[in-house]
Amino acid sequence: MMMGGEVPRIIINLKLYRESSGPRAVELARHAEEVSSETGISLGIAPALLDAWRVAEAVEVPVYVQHADPVPAGPHTGHVSPSLLGDYGFSGALLNHSERRMLLADIGRAVRMLEGEGLQSIVCAGGPGEALAAASLGPTAVAFEPPELIGTGVSVSRARPEAVGEAVRLVRGARPDVAVLCGAGVSSGEDVRRAIELGADGVLVASAVAKSSRPREKMMELAAGAAAAVGR
Repeated sequence: MMMGGEVPRIIINLKLYRESSGPRAVELARHAEEVSSETGISLGIAPALLDAWRVAEAVEVPVYVQHADPVPAGPHTGHVSPSLLGDYGFSGALLNHSERRMLLADIGRAVRMLEGEGLQSIVCAGGPGEALAAASLGPTAVAFEPPELIGTGVSVSRARPEAVGEAVRLVRGARPDVAVLCGAGVSSGEDVRRAIELGADGVLVASAVAKSSRPREKMMELAAGAAAAVGR
């Protein structure tokens, strides 16, 4: 389990796809662990909540919940508390994904609670200005993901490279300690290579792996793209 420290180069969000749920989630996480070991490129995984605990028990790669609420352990039915995540072996949480938006104040509280537990916070942002606002909260990382490109197979690093560069510039200028990921449509090793060459530290990817009929091969391709960008 990775607590604090650097975020993985590639984080795979399994969302709530049937293709990546149940025993399949553990299988995909084990593939991620193998690919990370074989390539030296760090991978992490964010399974659906129903699968998250068993995935965290099965692998050593970083495992993230897909959402966390800014509440302590206690009488909070239906919530996910940062206070308990470390007990279950998680490395941190994704926050404010476009499919699970949060109020800015709640993001800030969740970030602080995760930090207090020694866990990572990865805050998603839909535009460069939103990425800057997210970075000001001091998360571990900001994931720049234009929502209109999510799930399209058209990578942000190809469709909007200037926006990736602007998001990186804004975040690094304000908070150089905050990592920058980019996502939305990332589906090939070339997409990953371009993202890192544009200044991102890594990528957030979902359907290209979660819905793939050959997910291990796809993870190897993505890792190869990252390796090419960082000179490995």
